[in-house]
Amino acid sequence: MERTLLFLPLVILLMQCSPSVPVTVSTKKHKVEVREFADAELSCTFQTERDQNPRIEWKKKGKDVSFVYYEGQFKAPFEGRASIEGATVTLRRVTQKDAGEYRCEISAPFDPVSLGETNITLKVLVPPHIPSCEIPSSAVTGSVVQLRCRDHQSIPPATYAWYKDNHPISPPRNANATYLINKNTGILEFKSVAREDTGQYHCRASNGVGPDKTCVGNHMTIKDVNVVAVVAAVVVVCLLLVICGCGGFLLHRNGFFSPGHRGRSFWISQCHGAAHISSQTLHRSDDKSNVNYVPPTEEPQDFKHTQSFML
Repeated sequence: MERTLLFLPLVILLMQCSPSVPVTVSTKKHKVEVREFADAELSCTFQTERDQNPRIEWKKKGKDVSFVYYEGQFKAPFEGRASIEGATVTLRRVTQKDAGEYRCEISAPFDPVSLGETNITLKVLVPPHIPSCEIPSSAVTGSVVQLRCRDHQSIPPATYAWYKDNHPISPPRNANATYLINKNTGILEFKSVAREDTGQYHCRASNGVGPDKTCVGNHMTIKDVNVVAVVAAVVVVCLLLVICGCGGFLLHRNGFFSPGHRGRSFWISQCHGAAHISSQTLHRSDDKSNVNYVPPTEEPQDFKHTQSFML
């Protein structure tokens, strides 16, 4: 009996120091993938030690953390298109805006460890849309030509295949091929097009989520270089360069580009000689309204007797 009384305080101390069981929260799937406009189930299960009616909250992480389910109600934009059973939430007709990371939080105030949470990532898959295609209508033989195909809306990103005259263009098998195909970027590049590359081209986008989509095709015509037109253009350009060069040389030779060139001079014959008049002198009368005009002084000239007369 005395030994039992001695061990009793030790048993009570061990019971007080025993670890508390925290709130446990878990999920069936941490990553959920659904197609656009389908329903998405975000599972959340919990277990508490004492509290049988814990508080359940759902939040969505983005630039800011926003409430999905709070105080027993769904918040916008999930109000009216979501339901909850236990702690598991079902979102109806999800769109790309619903994609992101969600957090299920369980709060049990009466438990020693009162808070538990789990995270779930929702990915909304989008089937291919009709891709946009860039197909030139014509090109010159020997030139580099790129055909482009792109779908910016499909998730996961689409891969692309090219067709010529409704026949698939296989990826090149050797480095000496005259073309390259990148199925991820949708670019078909011809290193040096030939007349045999003329045809109707179109592109197909696929990502395994929905049906493949094809762009509207276009006919590409490869033409030979017009040698006669190229030679004629080169000759015309050379003639223009020669004419411009000769004209500039003549103007420079006559002093047109010299710093002292101020106008064209010419001679006017008079009855008793000739006077040198500059073209700028003729226009000085236009400036009389702006400055005080002072007529130039007349230099005395030698008098020459031309006729005798009598008083």
